[in-house]
Amino acid sequence: MAQEARIDVTTLFHEAAGDPNAPELSDMARMSASGPWFGMPGVRRPAPGTARYQEWPLRSHRPYLGVYGRGTARMYLANGHDAPVRPFLFADGFAYGPSDLDGLFDWLDAPYSATGDRFLDQLLSSGVDVILIGFDKRHDYIQVNAGVVQECIHRVLRERVGAAPLMVGGVSMGGMITRYALAQLESEQVDHETAVYLSLDSPHNGAWIPLILQQMAYFFEQFGGDTPGQADLLRSPAAQQLTWAWVRDSRYSGPVATSSPLRAQFLRELREIGNFPHRPIKLGVANGRGDGVGSDRIVPGEIAFEKRYPLDAAGAVARFQPDNGELEWSGGMHFMLEQRTTRTTAVPPLDGAPGGLLDSFGRVADVLGVELDPGLRSGCFVPSVSAVAVDYDPVQWEVDLHENLRTLDPSRSLLDEFCCNDTNSEHSRVTRTLAEWILARIAK
Repeated sequence: MAQEARIDVTTLFHEAAGDPNAPELSDMARMSASGPWFGMPGVRRPAPGTARYQEWPLRSHRPYLGVYGRGTARMYLANGHDAPVRPFLFADGFAYGPSDLDGLFDWLDAPYSATGDRFLDQLLSSGVDVILIGFDKRHDYIQVNAGVVQECIHRVLRERVGAAPLMVGGVSMGGMITRYALAQLESEQVDHETAVYLSLDSPHNGAWIPLILQQMAYFFEQFGGDTPGQADLLRSPAAQQLTWAWVRDSRYSGPVATSSPLRAQFLRELREIGNFPHRPIKLGVANGRGDGVGSDRIVPGEIAFEKRYPLDAAGAVARFQPDNGELEWSGGMHFMLEQRTTRTTAVPPLDGAPGGLLDSFGRVADVLGVELDPGLRSGCFVPSVSAVAVDYDPVQWEVDLHENLRTLDPSRSLLDEFCCNDTNSEHSRVTRTLAEWILARIAK
């Protein structure tokens, strides 16, 4: 039997020099509110002049755990269309708070080639009507926001001219929300009239947030104010449901793959409704490479960054996730009398795995004022094996992170077709490889 993935944290209290009102305290407070460290990229590149659009407020027609989901659909019609004819519904991804639909459009439509090709513009030019789905609380339960997607599907079917089937999917967590929404409708024998499901770097088997950075988010929170920060995002239902390894606070010791009951509950409910929708063709793309090659710069167990204040009154050190092992040191942090040391057991070296990248190490280093080599800023957020839904246990994660997906037996993916990027690229970015692959299948 495989050893259980876990974390062990030691907390020591000792005498330390320094002034508790010193400048390092304000630095710690700034750490708590800075960001975001995790989720969809925080900086989106603006795109000039987008198409005209219509907006619909959305509210789920049924609650989940007593909560009705709310959101907004923004519809961009193709030239010559006064109503949706060939609808493409695409949902927003993981972050804190409400969706920014302007930013989402600009992000997905940013130029991906030297000649200025843009993904959404090309869809619109081909006669596909683009409907972006945003959520009032992106950090809420996936099931809550799945209700928002279902309401959007019903609205589009009422507004649609003709009988062209829908294309439904999402970016990052949006692919999980739409996956659940469609599968639930099918389990209730509701015809969603969807022919294509598409996910863009969605964590079908879970995402990875470095355990040491999770701990730092909780640790620095105690010095912050009331502004929602990194720890609030980590505690959110969506983070718990999506993240393979999760800890609830900076002192937590124990299993990491089963530490959140919300993830276990979500996976159970997903299985009960069929796991994936079965009617549509299931397409998925990964921002990570498909040949099994990860980062050649990130060395498991090596220091990612280190910050020490004068007189050693405060400090933090983060190591890239060690390669499995037992009680491997992954970092720590301290302030005045309190010191934490973190060790992990049987946790794979996910930071350097092939996958969609997030510059979480770089974002934390920036706030601490630590200059970081560009090759060390970004680690894996959504492993390629997760984005293409390789069939493995989403809790035990008994999978080769470096498997060559180009030669994967098609029966081992829960998707019908998938495409990986040529390089390990930024999570959720539309690249030329991914855009051309998608357009060849849905913009016909």
